[in-house]
Amino acid sequence: MYGLLVSIEMASLLILALLGWMAGNLAYKLAHAPSGDRLRRQGRRLIVWTVATTLAAAAATGSVVAMAVAFDRLFWLDRVLLQAPLAAVPLLFVWLVSVPKLRRMLRDPGLQDAAAPIAPALRRAAAEPGLATAYRASALGALTAFYYVLNAPVPFDLAEATIPLLVYAAAMAAIWFGHYLRGERAGRAAHAPGAFPRPPLWKRGLRGLAIAAAVVAAAAVPLTIGASTSPLPDRIDMTAGPMDDGKGNVAAAHDHGSGHAAHLAATADAGPAQVSVADLTGPDSEPDRRFTLTAQKKTVRLASGKTIEAWTYDGQIPGPELRVKEGEVVEVTLVNKDVEAGATIHWHGLDVPNAEDGVAGVTQDAVMPGERHTYRFKAEQVGTFWYHTHQDSLEGVSKGLFGSLVVEPADPDPDRAREKDITVMTHLWDDAGIAIGASDGVDRVRIAPGTPVRLRLINTDNWIRQTYRLVGSDFQVAAIDGTDLNEPGDLAGGTKLVLTTGGRYDVTFVMPDRPVFLGVGFAAGSRLGILMSPDGSGDIPDAPSGGPEFDPLHYGKPAKTPFGPDSAFDREFTMVLDNKLGFYDGKFEMLYTLNGEVFPNTPAFMVREGDLVKTTIVNRGMVDHPMHLHGHHVLVLSRNGEPADGSPWWSDTLDVLPGDTYEIAFRADNPGVWMDHCHNLAHAVVGMTMHLMYEGVTTPYEAGRSTKNHPE
Repeated sequence: MYGLLVSIEMASLLILALLGWMAGNLAYKLAHAPSGDRLRRQGRRLIVWTVATTLAAAAATGSVVAMAVAFDRLFWLDRVLLQAPLAAVPLLFVWLVSVPKLRRMLRDPGLQDAAAPIAPALRRAAAEPGLATAYRASALGALTAFYYVLNAPVPFDLAEATIPLLVYAAAMAAIWFGHYLRGERAGRAAHAPGAFPRPPLWKRGLRGLAIAAAVVAAAAVPLTIGASTSPLPDRIDMTAGPMDDGKGNVAAAHDHGSGHAAHLAATADAGPAQVSVADLTGPDSEPDRRFTLTAQKKTVRLASGKTIEAWTYDGQIPGPELRVKEGEVVEVTLVNKDVEAGATIHWHGLDVPNAEDGVAGVTQDAVMPGERHTYRFKAEQVGTFWYHTHQDSLEGVSKGLFGSLVVEPADPDPDRAREKDITVMTHLWDDAGIAIGASDGVDRVRIAPGTPVRLRLINTDNWIRQTYRLVGSDFQVAAIDGTDLNEPGDLAGGTKLVLTTGGRYDVTFVMPDRPVFLGVGFAAGSRLGILMSPDGSGDIPDAPSGGPEFDPLHYGKPAKTPFGPDSAFDREFTMVLDNKLGFYDGKFEMLYTLNGEVFPNTPAFMVREGDLVKTTIVNRGMVDHPMHLHGHHVLVLSRNGEPADGSPWWSDTLDVLPGDTYEIAFRADNPGVWMDHCHNLAHAVVGMTMHLMYEGVTTPYEAGRSTKNHPE
């Protein structure tokens, strides 16, 4: 509903701007009508244009009213205070000022005789500035409101919102003064017989060029300033910048490079003793498992024969699946053979110590060609995870620097021990389409009837909410983001599973004596998936085009959790997701914002170890954002005011759709400097990233133009 209302608002404002300007042009021409008959006909047409303009304004205003009724004030406060008045108030003046003037003119007896010349007083009335200016005000008001839609002052800041209003007021003053001068000319011309001619075409052309030049010059100033001030700093200290302590205090931004430690030293409460992320390492005991992953460029071939120029771990796509046991100490050495952009390994969803998190410029330096880096951690969570680079991650992940990580139970129950366990890692390759691993067709798997089956769905795509359907058997969603659900119920075969970027579902079922098909994508005419059958043969069951969509909010049975919606929280944050037009690193594009800012000006959420933290996430934008907090799993408390009352829903990559409001909570029990960003990496790369920072934690690493570290 929210996306529909925003679409109506934006379309209505654009239509209002167009109709208002055209109505203004018609109102302008009234004074130049060559005869009473022409003036009467133009006046009647203007009434029709006024009604059409009013309908557009009503649609824009009505969409705002609907938002105010259905959504939280964060969605509509700026719209009620800015956009709706800019759409409605000028039309109010049209009906109170322009329309009465117009109706008096149309009732003038002098217009009843088509052959009679237009009376001087009537021609002067047609040129009064109040007649046409109100229509111009409506058009420019709609454009100003549209600007606010694209550049919302959120969190609402009256000072920030004032500048466009002042520009609007100045433009209207100039337009009114121009119409006033024209009215004076009309008054002087009224003493002479004949029509009041419009200026010659060349004069109007010169005037138009002058206005256009003035607009371009005025626009050039903020555009030039934006382009010159937007490049990222040469060096960025991730612990610098604005800070939100979750208690209603937001510290102003300070120089990127001064660091969080310097900021704390200047405050009365310096908090915990200082510790570097480099010291927040994994265990130094002898590892139970050792792996080496080599980042290298490789031409790889999909099952169909299509080739991909990929960046790989160990020369394959995806990288090798790492399977370990719960409680094991794992050591992974990353070697970079020839990936010039550099590489790291981030363990997505596994809450490792901060130094092992694999984020260039935050927890380590990027590993460049010829270099190596060793990660060590204890696998304390059972479930489905994945790993990928966090250095130039949009390009690196898109080109293949990722793989799966599975932590198996140390002592599985008998049914779990005999599961047929299949990892389904989907990815969209440039120029090659979607594939499951290296397969871009249908894989056939032989599974004996009665065998428990676990499908580990991992969506690695950038900005794709991937769709999966299991056809031929009922099934359960046994885990979300690596965490088991409590008593998950049966879902009918064909139920649509929509998985956000970076998210994971574990799907379980018992193999029947007939084929079962897991389909992926469902693009027209495509067949991509896994066909499971007792003998490896059989026809692919048809997948329904409609059907229900899985929703975790009420799925499964409640269970005890360490905290909940009624807990006493130590810190409470609000994270507002939105979009705006602007410059980022010297380029003008659509930006995706966190609390109105893009990195490095996004506020860091400050916590202390042991804090119980609640965050309200609000998506005011037009696209979904899978928000990924490193180092922690969050408990979903509610969505859009509706409590999560099924199985406890723990997530590390939460898909926040347009209009959604989520309440989530977590315990701050993993000290460090942790990225919190949109996992649509195209959004993160233009600044949709921030940090969760523990007081007292510093980092010796930096990002920026003059460093080798580029985490997004």
